[in-house]
Amino acid sequence: MTRTRDDAPRRDPSPALTRRRLLTMGAVLPIAAAGDAAVIRDGMPWDEGRAKPPDQALRPERERGTGYTFFTPAEAAFVEAAVARLIPDDDLGPGAVQAGVPFFIDRQLAGDYGRGERWYMQGPWSKGEPTQGWQTRLSPAALYRAAAREIDAATMRDAKAAFAKLNTPDQENWLHLMEDGRLDLGSVDAKAFFKLLWQNTLEGYWSDPVYGGNLDMAGWKLIGFPGAHYDMSAYVEQHGKPFPLPPVGLRGRPAWHQG
Repeated sequence: MTRTRDDAPRRDPSPALTRRRLLTMGAVLPIAAAGDAAVIRDGMPWDEGRAKPPDQALRPERERGTGYTFFTPAEAAFVEAAVARLIPDDDLGPGAVQAGVPFFIDRQLAGDYGRGERWYMQGPWSKGEPTQGWQTRLSPAALYRAAAREIDAATMRDAKAAFAKLNTPDQENWLHLMEDGRLDLGSVDAKAFFKLLWQNTLEGYWSDPVYGGNLDMAGWKLIGFPGAHYDMSAYVEQHGKPFPLPPVGLRGRPAWHQG
């Protein structure tokens, strides 16, 4: 409700979109036969048939495979080596490579995210403040491609080997140089790329397996996260006790699709 100058109440013709209203829209909105054109229904975009699950949601886990869509062999080797250092395979659990993080990043870069499709990507491209977010003219996919090329060129000059061929201490040293912004990569902001790589590695390790990472829910098992159980009411009051059931993803558990 809003008020006029004479303080008389009147009804706002376009009520604010609340979470409850959003969740109930599906039950009250008519389906528009609009072909390929997006239309507006009750203040929300409606694009019939366009919203669909990622490709990984359409195939059982065992059929997913490990083929890359975006990465070249050299780029894949770099990313696998880099994320293996960021989350290594150890006694605590599988590392980023074992959890399918490179596959997750590859699929993200091959899609809308990699193209920055929903971002403002026009100029000017002057150096911005940290609070201003993405400032480079490169999309995430282009940044990965340029960074992998520049980093391999730098390690070839310095150590006569591509990043993936370096020993573990040397790989970690190069990553620290990027993280601290002490590495000149020419056309690429090394610190910005490291930040993106680290963010995407975490996303791939902790996201729902439907997106290609967190294979066998390795990340969730590591921290005891229950996932998408439809009803956990019986355990809400079990304070201080670990959740006794295995995690469940949006597609259930891998075992449910075996047979």
